[in-house]
Amino acid sequence: MKIETDKIILRPWIPDDAERLATIANNKNIYDNLRDAFPHPYSIDDAKRYIEKAQGLNVSSILLAIEKDGSVIGSIGAFFQNDVYRKNVEIGYFLAEECWGKGLMTKAVTALVKYLFQNFDIVRIYAEPFARNTGSRKVLENAGFKLEAVLKKNIIKNDTIEDSCIYSILGENLK
Repeated sequence: MKIETDKIILRPWIPDDAERLATIANNKNIYDNLRDAFPHPYSIDDAKRYIEKAQGLNVSSILLAIEKDGSVIGSIGAFFQNDVYRKNVEIGYFLAEECWGKGLMTKAVTALVKYLFQNFDIVRIYAEPFARNTGSRKVLENAGFKLEAVLKKNIIKNDTIEDSCIYSILGENLK
């Protein structure tokens, strides 16, 4: 699977991406905005495990590298829900800090959302950024997502209890 836009490409992870991934991901500013399952510091071994996981995923999840001008600049994933939530997909992502504020993640999110709605039987895609992560919130808003809720004192990151948000976009809003 490969999704191309005028600025970026979303493509499967390959083992050769490990060194670049480790360089991007070993950044406390990225770690501070992701769930605790994302390690810090982020080593080459962490990168290799991430790529192996991405390559071994089945239909329930998709993890893609974000590439610009032949270089990996981040990651984006789609996580299909089950049971009564089976028509929902959660997305998550991170981007190399030097690429922040350039509209590249909005391009990636928009491209993935379009692909998901066109290729899967889903009705809703959502994301759960930390409330203080204004950059990620802006990405979602620019990609057409709407704020559904701010969940008060919903998470704990770096020993601090914080708010989180739920943003969503419905397939019917793309037609």
